[in-house]
Amino acid sequence: MHRFQLSLSDLPHYTYEDYKKWENQWELIAGVPFSMSPLPVFKHQKINVKIVRILDEELERNGCDDCTAMMPIDWKIDESTIVQPDASIICENSNGKYIISIPKLVFEILSPSTRKKDLTIKFDLYQDQGVKYYCIIDPDVNKATIYKMIEGRYRQVFESENDTYIFDIEDCKVVFDFSRIWK
Repeated sequence: MHRFQLSLSDLPHYTYEDYKKWENQWELIAGVPFSMSPLPVFKHQKINVKIVRILDEELERNGCDDCTAMMPIDWKIDESTIVQPDASIICENSNGKYIISIPKLVFEILSPSTRKKDLTIKFDLYQDQGVKYYCIIDPDVNKATIYKMIEGRYRQVFESENDTYIFDIEDCKVVFDFSRIWK
């Protein structure tokens, strides 16, 4: 009996031109499509809105006019990699269709359909791209884990349910009270 083996070279390779034509929500990582359907559940979206609100308030409070808190938006890394972080801070303008600069901070909220991808593929992708902070939110246990880029690698610098962390973004300090997102 012969076993069928599949390698990455056997899979179709898609690009941004293909991605633009797709219906529903997708991410494209190294030419491989990942469906983002169904849409996130109520708790996921509620937490995401709170995260972006807190980030926006902190950027405004600290006069960080060059930075913007974003809801999910396409980040076009290259022609075959387009991702949509749940929340992010960018400190450069976009072209209107997608962002092209590396976010300073990315939040991903784990869900059953994205957990493995967020903890492995996106972890490696964000690290390779040089995202300064990667914050993983686990709504099942109300826990936040923060990884910071230190000497070219992510190092875990924070894990908590209800503590506060200060993100150093450009010339701004973003004080984030994690107890606010679970309520």
